[in-house]
Amino acid sequence: MTAESERLVTIDAEGVACPAPIPEDQRVILGHGSGGQLSAALMRDLLAPALASASPGGVLNDAAVLEVGGVRLAFTTDSFVVSPIRFPGGDIGELAVNGTLNDLAMMGATPVAISLAYVIEEGLPLEELRTITMSAAAAARKAGAQIVTGDTKVVGRGAADRLFVNTAGIGLVREGVAPAADRARPGDAVILSGPIGLHGVAIMSVREGLEFEVEIASDTQSLAGLAAAITAVEPDVHVLRDPTRGGLSSALNEIAQASGVGMVLDEPAIPIPGPVRAACEFLGLDPLHVANEGKLVAIVPSGSADAVLAAMRATPEGAEASRIGTVVADHPGMVTMRTIVGSERIVDMLVGEQLPRIC
Repeated sequence: MTAESERLVTIDAEGVACPAPIPEDQRVILGHGSGGQLSAALMRDLLAPALASASPGGVLNDAAVLEVGGVRLAFTTDSFVVSPIRFPGGDIGELAVNGTLNDLAMMGATPVAISLAYVIEEGLPLEELRTITMSAAAAARKAGAQIVTGDTKVVGRGAADRLFVNTAGIGLVREGVAPAADRARPGDAVILSGPIGLHGVAIMSVREGLEFEVEIASDTQSLAGLAAAITAVEPDVHVLRDPTRGGLSSALNEIAQASGVGMVLDEPAIPIPGPVRAACEFLGLDPLHVANEGKLVAIVPSGSADAVLAAMRATPEGAEASRIGTVVADHPGMVTMRTIVGSERIVDMLVGEQLPRIC
């Protein structure tokens, strides 16, 4: 046995060889794609330094905003590896388009165009590919964007998980609108557009064959109209963020750290659907860590919070919006929550991998 194999293999009490945990600072593990602490460490410690000579650096947002010929453009790219590729409430095609265009919307951009590239595993039924592609097209039309370019690659059986999708998107950002992760300020209101946890629990229930009394469907949807409604009443919205991988807790922690502020959440104000809460209790999950694909967090000056909340509730995507907390100067970089029983607890980022292949 080599030294390398000795490091990677242990022998249990019955003499059976078992793989030992690989330190996350040596090799990529699933947790590096969770959207939580390991994802942040991968970007901070490896990817950002390696790209330093070719990247402007700075705060990591959902998309980059560039000025080209006097026009402000938002640009983003994403890859989608959800399993299963069809799930209650949507499929990987619709998810890819919505997710990409939502990243543009979180920069206050109006979506314009998107690319769509496939890595297809040999054996995928053509009719299933057709259905997924039609879903992608319908999602783009609904968001007011065009699919303008793309690519296809086919790999052998076992080389992909049926279908991987890569996208890139561009949008137009009007003058005076500049939400960013480092712009939260003490006193700002934290507003959530609706119930959390639906997408992650929907994927988990299908993948693991779990049945609940009520079917839980993904919340995948375009947020472009909702973001536009927010910026119409408050162009100086400080932060917009869709809490996808890592859930609400990771999104808020990233903002708190980037802005150097703290946040205090009000637990009773956070909308968690009954079926999601029950599923999370059954599975031992924290709903604040579960992924969403059709919700956003808006952090706005307190003086405009009521107007923003009213504008959000006037849209289908924000009908159940609620003010869930406040940005504070205390405990910078940390998010806490006042619980139902009156205590206060730390709301930390997701550690490790909770729900692999959810987006």
